[in-house]
Amino acid sequence: MYSSDIQVDLIIPTKTKYLDLIGSIGERIGKDLETFTGDREALAYHLNLVLTEATINAIKHANYDNPEDTVRIVIQIQENAVIIKVYDHGQGFDLESVPLPDFEHLKENGMGLFFIKSLMDSVTYTRQNGCNVLEIIKYLK
Repeated sequence: MYSSDIQVDLIIPTKTKYLDLIGSIGERIGKDLETFTGDREALAYHLNLVLTEATINAIKHANYDNPEDTVRIVIQIQENAVIIKVYDHGQGFDLESVPLPDFEHLKENGMGLFFIKSLMDSVTYTRQNGCNVLEIIKYLK
């Protein structure tokens, strides 16, 4: 890590009313990254979308039955990467078994993981210390 690494650590209730806040944090990070030489507006949009989708998935699919539970979002900004980790306490799933969306018959939902995988450079899903962890990495080129 270099001296200007930043880490944002948020814990929110499993309520969708916090999605705008989470997305706007991602958007602000994308617009303000000094080391990123690419299109900052596009990066800001992508980080907003990815953070919103990952958080809503954690809320709706993992913790929705327990509104007293929480979702933790950790965003680490390094010189060459933005690393996002979304922690939940749900039953988990197999990331590789999630099918691609049916582009012939698109639905309002079901596109989140597709967008995350398409826009980011690395996406993994593991179980660590009793939590599910979706780790998303965007390398800053």
